[in-house]
Amino acid sequence: MGAIDFWLKNSRSAKSIEASEAVGRAEARYGMPRRELMKFATALVASMGLPTSALGAVVNAMTQPRRPSVIWLQFQECTGCTESLLRSEHPTLDKLILEMISLDYHETLSAAAGHQAEEMRLTAMKENKGKYILVVEGAIPVKDGGIYCKVGGKTAIELVKEVAADAAAVISIGSCASWGGMPSTSPNPTGASSVGSVLGKPVVTIPGCPPNPYNFLSTVVHFLTFGALPALDEKGRPKFAYGRLIHENCERRAHFDAGRFATQFGDEGHRQGWCLYKLGCKGPETYANCPSILFGDVGTGSWPVGTGHPCIGCTEQGIGFTKPIHSLAELKTVTPPVQFARPAEEQGQGATVATAACAAAIGGLVVGAGLKLGDTLGKRDDAPKPPTSKS
Repeated sequence: MGAIDFWLKNSRSAKSIEASEAVGRAEARYGMPRRELMKFATALVASMGLPTSALGAVVNAMTQPRRPSVIWLQFQECTGCTESLLRSEHPTLDKLILEMISLDYHETLSAAAGHQAEEMRLTAMKENKGKYILVVEGAIPVKDGGIYCKVGGKTAIELVKEVAADAAAVISIGSCASWGGMPSTSPNPTGASSVGSVLGKPVVTIPGCPPNPYNFLSTVVHFLTFGALPALDEKGRPKFAYGRLIHENCERRAHFDAGRFATQFGDEGHRQGWCLYKLGCKGPETYANCPSILFGDVGTGSWPVGTGHPCIGCTEQGIGFTKPIHSLAELKTVTPPVQFARPAEEQGQGATVATAACAAAIGGLVVGAGLKLGDTLGKRDDAPKPPTSKS
């Protein structure tokens, strides 16, 4: 937050926004000091890749009197995505669901149950037709007509299609909803599928197991501010969160570039924070912002690689829950410098250009050293002279 503090302190436009009535209303609404509120809004703007000029629009959107209705459905999942949301701190969950959005239906967090809960969902859909946001957590089983998951007497297939019909936006939160996730692993007995494939249309996907709650929150705030979803990649993921490889921003990246790799858990390299590529880190082929925004609001290193375990690629279909955790990742865009041997050599393939060059260089050094030594010995006065033959 150091850079944000500096900008807020020295920017005239930021000072003007901080002193505005909109921030005053937000201060009263969220129970947050103005500076803390400005930090939160600025962090959202930065995470979405927006210019600082968008700060005023974001603050205004956060103070709109009518909060957007959110209907949150849960299917084949472990509730980890909801648990992740519960641990958001800026704002806390109570501020999020009571002040920023109107969470009108959520099976885990709702005080109502049974018929009452279903009635709340139907009322929210009717009163906010064409304006509510549908969030889906968990994969949808399609085998045998979808009988493996039912809520209120309806299959997950029926329910998601019914609610999505009049939604302003559909967001798949977590890898299970985004592309099938863990439930879809082979042999996939229930036919667990993504929300997009069931609806037959593109949806916003926020994959991760669990995803970072701020990626979800930033997506919702973008929708509130501009009335449109953020720019998405070909998989429906917000580019501000999934536009770069984890490897590019990893704090261990310098060790990768220098050819320093941990080869066993607990070895010297592992203890010193060297690159975890040889232990199976999927960072070089996984797109996410985990090393940039971290998890849990507990400080530096609060993400898998930061705590010493390889990334398993949970945001990528075909990698997370598919590739063995400790198998080597495909190096998509970044490889070690050519002066180093590759991190893992194929067996029985002979020497690579790099290893051959290293061997040649080492051999040259040895030969050169030998010649120099011989030359030096030849010049020593006390060096033994070769025997001469007497005639």
